[in-house]
Amino acid sequence: MTTIAPDRESVLIRRPGPEELHPVRAHRRRRALELSLAAAVPVLLVLLWQLAAAQAWIDSRVYPAPSTILADGWDRAAAGELWPDVWATLKRVLAGYAIGTAAGYALGLLMGSLSLVRAALEPLLDALYVVPKLALLPIFLNMFGLGEGPQVALVAATVFFFVWISTMSAVIAIPSGHRDAGRVFGASPWQMFRHVLLPASLPSVLVGARIAAGVAVLVIVASEQIAATNGLGHLIFDSRALFQNDVMFVGIVCVAVLGVLFSELVRIAGRLLTPWAPRDRGRGQS
Repeated sequence: MTTIAPDRESVLIRRPGPEELHPVRAHRRRRALELSLAAAVPVLLVLLWQLAAAQAWIDSRVYPAPSTILADGWDRAAAGELWPDVWATLKRVLAGYAIGTAAGYALGLLMGSLSLVRAALEPLLDALYVVPKLALLPIFLNMFGLGEGPQVALVAATVFFFVWISTMSAVIAIPSGHRDAGRVFGASPWQMFRHVLLPASLPSVLVGARIAAGVAVLVIVASEQIAATNGLGHLIFDSRALFQNDVMFVGIVCVAVLGVLFSELVRIAGRLLTPWAPRDRGRGQS
């Protein structure tokens, strides 16, 4: 709060506001408001959807009411019909994500550290990056045949590029003074990586890994619709072909929940691994 004293010579007086007097309390109120808004918007949309289906504003055969979708999903889960598809999608995502992250980080670190390696490989990888990853599915089918291999390889290829770009950019952006300090102290290659490159680049790397987590779920669902006999993508595509729209929406909801949980898990892991990095989503320090 700022006031001006009524003197001949104006004096600017600044008084601390509530956020400065009670920062923890203000942060909690702000956080509660953010969570309330985050929950209110989807709840209102679901209620509007339910009302539209109940009042016949939309064709409930094409767009089943949320209550119908929830009941069908509950029945399928209780009967054990939903979990095999969820597990099939989840294990493909986890395997492909682990492979793609490891490969992307290793190559990104190498290319970020060595300019000659970067000059040799970056044009080729840039060209491959712009190729739609689903276009690679026939190649992976020829390489690995039918089964889990093509699905895992497609997720790994997708995740690889996100992690590679974020890692290489993060390593390049490390100030040269950091490396110089390590050399002055006689740091070995492992010490240079452990104490300089890793802590300086990890926050940016984890941002790319978090984006890749959501994209991995999108890619595997699209892949399962084309070349799989199980999984959530196959469930969505097959139920649509049979005009079982309630089952289709159950699959879509499961995909959304899976994507959110996976992305949030990566975010939480990032916060634990990089406590020194600024918090995202506008979360201030309390």
